[in-house]
Amino acid sequence: MAAPKKKLSQAEQDRIIKRILATEKTDHTRKIVIGSVLGAAVCGLIAFIDQIGSLDVFFEPIDWIIFALIVVFAPYGFYVSTKERNVREIETRLPDFLRDVAEAGRFGMTLADSIVVASTGRYGRLTPEIKKMSAQIEWGVPASEAIRLFSERVKTPLVIRMASIIRKANDAGGNVADVLTMVSHDAKEAILTQEERNVTMSTYVMVVYISFFVFIATILILNLQFLPKMEEAGNTVNEAAQDLGLSEIPGVNIKVEVIDQVAFVFLLAVVVHAVGDGLLAGVIQKGSIPIGMRHSSIMLLSGWLMLRVLFA
Repeated sequence: MAAPKKKLSQAEQDRIIKRILATEKTDHTRKIVIGSVLGAAVCGLIAFIDQIGSLDVFFEPIDWIIFALIVVFAPYGFYVSTKERNVREIETRLPDFLRDVAEAGRFGMTLADSIVVASTGRYGRLTPEIKKMSAQIEWGVPASEAIRLFSERVKTPLVIRMASIIRKANDAGGNVADVLTMVSHDAKEAILTQEERNVTMSTYVMVVYISFFVFIATILILNLQFLPKMEEAGNTVNEAAQDLGLSEIPGVNIKVEVIDQVAFVFLLAVVVHAVGDGLLAGVIQKGSIPIGMRHSSIMLLSGWLMLRVLFA
């Protein structure tokens, strides 16, 4: 007959929990933000040196400013988007895990034993987190504490709410299996509601992208058709004035020299739209500005390629 597990003292539990927290996967947000800021500063410095004429590079200062914005937005935006997608996949499989734990509990197992048994299943991206909980329980960490550590790792409103309910039910005693079944159904309903909202909001995000690319198409038409015709007409008027011995023809004056400035203003308008529309798309889609930074970087790169590379 196997010997019963020795109950750990509170000091031993605290030492184990500290060791677990020390080995948890670190958050790279700080490193990414610092790297992005340094990269943007380098791009800004190059733009400044190029503007004062001390450096002759292929790109113009406005290009380096666009690069700086992309460096600021893209790494952090894509990193947060990846974390959000991973968390969403974890939440999607959470009801299945809770249902299996509840089924194990109906056979008389404790919550800790039910989690250990359920850890042998396959739950996609949730599987590593379940195995961590199982390992912590086997090390002597109480089931409630292992669930709390899990909620702190994932740290979403749904997981935190579910973990809080399960911990309180386990501490209060009684039939935890019924509580787990209820929580599983509640989590499933919340996930389905969120998925329906995402489908609806994705339509509005698509509208934002379409409006942005329509704006770029308008700018391209102006740059490729309208401004060259205006420059041609201005040169014709200036030549006619010179033939008449006049500096300009009264009532007919087209300042050709400002056409390049108008094209530059169009480019700035695209940059402003890319940043603003991207952030708006993120708020509409997920209610998150970091998610919008990913959209902004995509729009900035698309606008730069179209205006400065493909149709320059």
